[in-house]
Amino acid sequence: MPSRIMLPKIIFFAAVSLATLAVILLALYTPVPHRKPAKNSAVPSLALSLYIRQTPVASPSTHSVVPSDPGAYVFHRALAEGPENTSRIVGKAQGIIIPVEHFAHSVFNVIYLTFNTHDYSGSLSVQAKNVGHKDNEELTVVGGTGSFAFALGNAAFGQTDQQGTSLNVTYHIKLNLRFPNRSQTMPVTHKSKEA
Repeated sequence: MPSRIMLPKIIFFAAVSLATLAVILLALYTPVPHRKPAKNSAVPSLALSLYIRQTPVASPSTHSVVPSDPGAYVFHRALAEGPENTSRIVGKAQGIIIPVEHFAHSVFNVIYLTFNTHDYSGSLSVQAKNVGHKDNEELTVVGGTGSFAFALGNAAFGQTDQQGTSLNVTYHIKLNLRFPNRSQTMPVTHKSKEA
């Protein structure tokens, strides 16, 4: 008969051995699906073409001054279906961009696009990893909420051809979004506009 000092050690060893055996058996005998995804089952995707423009100001007496060489761009703008002032507003664009050289790869360079329409309700986070002073920037969609939950993809961002003051510049953003395969996918009813 084992002594009273050895009994706890034997119980501990038996428990650890049984737990290890259970993990090994579960790993060996758990059924795993061995089917390949069908070639025609595409990842759900969505393409949007939108415009970021100055939000209509309520009082004309309020005017902002933009520094000639700003260290950071902090903005609150309207997200519209077209570049015209009469285009339907579908949400807002907010963010901060730091074009300074040592912050050009910063995680703070993010544009938040918030949608509030009948078709879409939610937001997208678009990150500018390589900020430069180019006419067109390639941005990365790093996530979303609501209708855009778990969205990934890319975005082409550039200034439109319309000339205006530095406060009234309109930007065109083309979003190419991919969504993970999930049992309940978002129905896509909105068609993208080509500019």
